[in-house]
Amino acid sequence: MESFQSVAGGICAAKGFSAAGVHCGIRHNHSKLDLALIKADVRCAGAGCYTTNKVYGAPITVDREHLQDGYAQAIVVNSGNANTCAPNGIQLAKDTCDLVAKALGIDANDVLPASTGVIGQAMELTPFVTGVPAAAAKLEASAAGSHDAATAIMTTDTHAKEFAVEFSIDGKPCRIGAIAKGSGMIHPNMATMLLFMTTDAKVEPALLQKALSTVVPATFNQISVDGDTSTNDTVLLLASGLSGAEVQAGTAGYDTFVTALTTVAEHLCRELAADGEGATKLLECTVTGAPDLATARAVSKSVIHSTLFKAAMFGADANWGRVLCAIGYTPGDFDISKTAVRLKSRAGEVFVCENAAYHPYSEEEAAKVLKEDEIEILVDLGCGEATAKAWGCDLTYDYVKINGDYRT
Repeated sequence: MESFQSVAGGICAAKGFSAAGVHCGIRHNHSKLDLALIKADVRCAGAGCYTTNKVYGAPITVDREHLQDGYAQAIVVNSGNANTCAPNGIQLAKDTCDLVAKALGIDANDVLPASTGVIGQAMELTPFVTGVPAAAAKLEASAAGSHDAATAIMTTDTHAKEFAVEFSIDGKPCRIGAIAKGSGMIHPNMATMLLFMTTDAKVEPALLQKALSTVVPATFNQISVDGDTSTNDTVLLLASGLSGAEVQAGTAGYDTFVTALTTVAEHLCRELAADGEGATKLLECTVTGAPDLATARAVSKSVIHSTLFKAAMFGADANWGRVLCAIGYTPGDFDISKTAVRLKSRAGEVFVCENAAYHPYSEEEAAKVLKEDEIEILVDLGCGEATAKAWGCDLTYDYVKINGDYRT
């Protein structure tokens, strides 16, 4: 079994990457960091996955265009304005890439922009004119650089999200690092998020895209906070190749690389879901015994997306009927007659449903289990071998408060 060791450094953990975060004035009402810059020392293989929303941010159009050749060298991200449905948004995104290219001495076509924040507001280039050079001057290949970048991309997040792992391919050590943001407007596919990953493994662009496209459906597409699919969801992955560890198709090294990507992705899925707007509990639903993978994924998503079930978890109410209800309206043709449900946390486990019917349990014990801040919902459909996970959070009063005055 390949070993994946958590390491410090976030997006800068892999060789050849530096990052920075600055305040450039996109957020007019305070001095929070609002512009992040990530730079590679060399031109990298690049891959991307994006929102399925028919309305999507202007930066996504530019990213797709700039990644057509499979290569990139920098990522620039702003928070505070989504640059979605904004006048002249695509030109502004391209102009921002020009500013980054000038500041870093690279080709503008090798810059990937991203934005997050309020939808439908006009955006100006002025903050970028001063902010991009400031970020370029502040770039660090360090944990501090990663943290500033992770902080600068936050919107309603309560904390920065970073993670990195080290592993080996053919005896050569290499790393994958990442930063992410996402708290509200989260629902497959993907969840509201901007997520940037770097690796110093050597991977050709087509294979890098294949690896990313393999990992996303099992991880980032399995998060739901509130049922709203964002207009700006973006996952970008850059590979510098500077570790010397080469990933080739059809090899054990490729499998190891995909597993490492999955490890990083699952860690961040848990962080993103746990930090859902107003959330007090992380919900992780694991479905086993499904007839096929599509059903396993769909059922797990249905459970953590159920508004009624999320509210029950907030109240520490073991209302397992809401789990069965969510399973029952999941699209697909599968048998629910053997379904079993268990609720689990650090405080213990309760068996609440057997053969799609009540299984005797203590309400007091269940309430104790559900008062913890991480809850596992274990669903066994009993009609196959497929398994999948999904991540969500409880639904609280604060979610409404946050979104009731989001623009103010």
